[in-house]
Amino acid sequence: MGNTKHTTYPTSGLIFTFVFIWLFLSSTIQITAQNSGSKVNKQKRITLISNEVDRKVDVLIDGRLFTSYIYPSTIKKPVLYPLISPSGTKITRKFPLEPSVGERVDHPHHVGLWFNYGDVNGYDFWNNSDAIPVDKRDGYGTIYHRAINNMENGDDEAKLSVTMEWVSAKGDVLLEEQTTFVFRGKGNEYSIDRITKLTAKNGDVSLIDNKEGVLGIRLIRELEHPSDKPDIFTDANGIATKVAVLNNDGVYGKYTNAEGIQGDDCWGKRSNWVNLSSHVGNEIINLAILDHPKNVGAPTYWHTRGYGLFAVNPLGQSALSNGKDVLNFGLKKGESTTFRHRIIIANEDLGKKQMDARFDAFSKQ
Repeated sequence: MGNTKHTTYPTSGLIFTFVFIWLFLSSTIQITAQNSGSKVNKQKRITLISNEVDRKVDVLIDGRLFTSYIYPSTIKKPVLYPLISPSGTKITRKFPLEPSVGERVDHPHHVGLWFNYGDVNGYDFWNNSDAIPVDKRDGYGTIYHRAINNMENGDDEAKLSVTMEWVSAKGDVLLEEQTTFVFRGKGNEYSIDRITKLTAKNGDVSLIDNKEGVLGIRLIRELEHPSDKPDIFTDANGIATKVAVLNNDGVYGKYTNAEGIQGDDCWGKRSNWVNLSSHVGNEIINLAILDHPKNVGAPTYWHTRGYGLFAVNPLGQSALSNGKDVLNFGLKKGESTTFRHRIIIANEDLGKKQMDARFDAFSKQ
């Protein structure tokens, strides 16, 4: 019995070693996962999603669609469509891109939010659409999407930079366009900055004084001014377009500019900004466009129509001032100019004090 040997195992030491290794590995895995999540998995608030098959880039704020940059072959320029309020209401007219009920079917070239002009070396870019008769299309120009240069997501803002070309009916590239869209949105207010650099690449370019320009938005019926009479609107080429007679149920739109001028009287006036206020059901909607003091022709003239066209035109001064001012703007070969505009969509009232503050902030950028 005294000579019996017993084997002793270092049980406590092994347990301690295993526990230490387990704790070390667990801590390492957790730290790695946290770091990985902060770099890769964290979703930015404002995101851009490119879809080359459908020829668009969607802009999402907090996971919901705000707008899309679209460049289909069925329209004559890239546009932002639709524009959606923070509460989720589409404020841009559906025609001619989507079936709709109770909308005017005039001016098929009014699509979403766009930027072009009515006289570029004699070519009309503003009024061009598939509705133009084939035998008259030699007087029109088309803006083609060429490239997506950069996309940046962010919590405060997202940026989309694109290249376009302004091409005459003969196939000549008159202008190269480099545009950056800056999308912001939080709470009851979303905004878009459209910063557009135009360059005369292949020769001199003249943008002759014309009422059709430059940045425009076509809106839903609820944002129009009340109207109960038939009208016929004529474009720059003298083509008359009939506008349907509609009742005014739910139609509450009203323009107000920085000088306090309201309604149809905002048309043909210079101003730093114009705000269109209305509501859809119980939803308050304010849609504002801000000019920039560095733009050609600032403070700009406004092409604000009660039937739903909301446009800013710094170049068509004679047409909009009844001959008081004239601006026949041009670029020599290789020269550039940049236009800056801010579009604000808010589900809250924006009075003069709020609008002046937003203009002051924008003008310093």
